Amino acid sequence: MENGSPPAQAVDVLIVGAGLSGIGAAWRLQERCKGRSFLILEGRRRIGGTWDLFRYPGIRSDSDIFTLGFPFRPWPSDLAIVDGPAIRAYVEDTARESGIFEKIRFGHPVTGASWSSSESRWTVETEAQTYSCAFLYLCTGYYDYASGYRPHWNGEEDFRGQIVHPQFWPDNLDYAGKRVAVIGSGATAVTLIPSMAGEAAHVTMVQRSPTYIVARPARDRIAAALQKALPAKAAHWLTRWKNVLMTIYVYGRAKKHPKKVADWIVDQAGKQLPAGYPVEQDFRPSYNPWDQRLCLIPDGDLFAAMRSGEVSIATGVIDRFTEGGIRLASGEEVPADIVVTATGLNLKIAGGIALSVDGEPISLADRTLYKGMMLSGVPNFAISVGYINASWTLRSDITARAVCRLLNHMDKRGLTVATPRDDPSPERHPLLELSSGYLARAQGHLPRQGARHPWRVKQHYVRDLTAMGLSRVDEAMDFR
Repeated sequence: MENGSPPAQAVDVLIVGAGLSGIGAAWRLQERCKGRSFLILEGRRRIGGTWDLFRYPGIRSDSDIFTLGFPFRPWPSDLAIVDGPAIRAYVEDTARESGIFEKIRFGHPVTGASWSSSESRWTVETEAQTYSCAFLYLCTGYYDYASGYRPHWNGEEDFRGQIVHPQFWPDNLDYAGKRVAVIGSGATAVTLIPSMAGEAAHVTMVQRSPTYIVARPARDRIAAALQKALPAKAAHWLTRWKNVLMTIYVYGRAKKHPKKVADWIVDQAGKQLPAGYPVEQDFRPSYNPWDQRLCLIPDGDLFAAMRSGEVSIATGVIDRFTEGGIRLASGEEVPADIVVTATGLNLKIAGGIALSVDGEPISLADRTLYKGMMLSGVPNFAISVGYINASWTLRSDITARAVCRLLNHMDKRGLTVATPRDDPSPERHPLLELSSGYLARAQGHLPRQGARHPWRVKQHYVRDLTAMGLSRVDEAMDFR
């Protein structure tokens, strides 16, 4: 103890983050590692992570809830594309019903974690208290909760209206009857725009370049039929696997036949827009499908808002802000009373927590990710990193199962410490292999992948599930 501070609270496993990944990890620990004590540290005051942070109009998932949700807790309806408040409620209900909620310590942002080889334990510092654990498991997501990506443009000080970032949406923002310009064409923009349309006088999506946008029914008719015919768990399992296999098929086809898939996506968009619309200009990206994530719109709501005249698109580089809106380099003027900068996220793996091993700081960029869940040379440590081409939580659940398998292996053999080795090959690959701007900006701060298993994740749910369940636990791992 220092300066009379209380002793650290000790548990077997400390989970950081009470979102989908953290609650899923805790559920698997209760199911598969009975007898191990654990706590969840959450920096926010409420459960839900992403789904508590974002409050902008229309906030929803860009993956279907049957794969985004928990495999062990059936989603109760056929609604596949779900809004943020419903997802947050689903996470909280799961935590309460399973007894996990009582294990969460809210208002405990973690600032640092240090491993001691002599004690074989982590000491975890929070703003509220110090904790000690044998195994540290980070479920902190992939972006910075404290700041979004916010470029600045010439002339912003001249603009007479209001500028808002979706990550920090004001509770009292009144856009009724006002002209709104939304900068960006990613998942946030295509969610916001149809939700604001109708109430706003007009909404313009200002995009530097197009994004692949795919319409999908908000409700899953097959899920509805299965839910009527089968018990809830069986219907959920079948719907989940149907969607997993469909996602794998579409991704694989996009990689093998990028032009055909691109042409199909653009053609489908054109069919839902007014005759003569310049589809190639506004909906044909310069990259191939799945070089960046596709944007999903339920029931084609963005296209419907464009057909009604409530929404339009301005494509081009922003030259500057003006008193009354935005001017593009082409000279086109976009009038606006409110500008929403849906310009993306700042990536932050491991929640920005300062990690050290025996007093030596850990640089993530110097480490290789082992089995998509541990860092080379870092003992008794796991991190939840999801998929880029499917629901994040598909991969996070694989990781949770693998962590339990590792802990049980150590228990059976009386082992205390597990440290992954580094890939002996010099070949390295990015952690998340997309060309999106938020990934490109962060590459120098992220761990890398190696050349092959167990240092390379295939981004293929079936192969990963098989590999993680059947591969040797002690593969490329040093135990003590």
